[in-house]
Amino acid sequence: MYKGRILMEEKKNEIILFENQDVKLEVNLKDETVWLSLEQMAKLFERDRTVITRHINNIFKNQELNKDEVCAKFAHTTEHGAIQGKKQTRELDYYNLDMIISVGYRVNSKQGIIFRKWATRVLKDYMIKGYAVNQRRLEYLEKTIKLIDIANRIDERLEGNDAKGILKVIGDYSKALDLLDDYDHKTLKKIDGNIDERKIEYKKCIEVINKLRFNEGSSLFALERDKGLESIIGNIYQSFDGQDIYKSIEEKGANFLYLIVKNHVFADGNKRIAATLFIYFLNFYGILYKDGKQTIDNNTLTALTLLIAESNPKEKEVIIDLVMNFLNNE
Repeated sequence: MYKGRILMEEKKNEIILFENQDVKLEVNLKDETVWLSLEQMAKLFERDRTVITRHINNIFKNQELNKDEVCAKFAHTTEHGAIQGKKQTRELDYYNLDMIISVGYRVNSKQGIIFRKWATRVLKDYMIKGYAVNQRRLEYLEKTIKLIDIANRIDERLEGNDAKGILKVIGDYSKALDLLDDYDHKTLKKIDGNIDERKIEYKKCIEVINKLRFNEGSSLFALERDKGLESIIGNIYQSFDGQDIYKSIEEKGANFLYLIVKNHVFADGNKRIAATLFIYFLNFYGILYKDGKQTIDNNTLTALTLLIAESNPKEKEVIIDLVMNFLNNE
């Protein structure tokens, strides 16, 4: 019987359409409340403007509401009455939801009840969605700060190119905040990741590693500890109650890279092997390239590997989110 939809957004004001069978109103939504002019209230409650004005004056007279808190002036643009095609702007008094409800109870109209229900629902949605977006923005800021902290731990030990690579990775990650602005304007596409039932095999991974071994003089290079790689492969494909723990290829891949680096699976060459197997993983699932470009280039992969190596286990969520940010980047 009642519905609302967003018509437009102007600065911090949202113009919402309230519509039922008999009444259509463009409603200002500002400061987490609803605002109507005197004329709109008269139309809403189906009462003469003088009746609405009398109720408002009595509410102020009885100090039921404070005028400074419930009344505000909004610019209102209309067609010029005497000059065709010209616009004129004047300020009108608008009253917030507290006043609308107070007047509505006094006139006790059916339209007032409908409007109050609609306004309550719109405001609830407005506040919940706004809170959710702000929480996501805060989470990204906190994660970016953590990444900078991780980078600072290893900054003095890095060569110039590696240090620049890490800064670029963190900078690209912080662009997620721009994506949240897109989300605010309902333009951000939800990325669920890719699903593929195939699995990489431990034996094939060892074959990839053995091709690297010929270029190394160390007898410890690629020496696996306690079948650690096999255990990690089983880990990324684990399931519970018939559902994969890591649902998408991207999430599996991020954890694959992370676990090889952090678990020190190999006695020597651990980071290099982790990066190589990660490339193999992406290529296996057909996501190594996008639009003719490598999804994660060599400099980015080096930076990611260094950040993983230096991170604490409690920072795993940040690191996984960082890797997936590049894999999911459109």
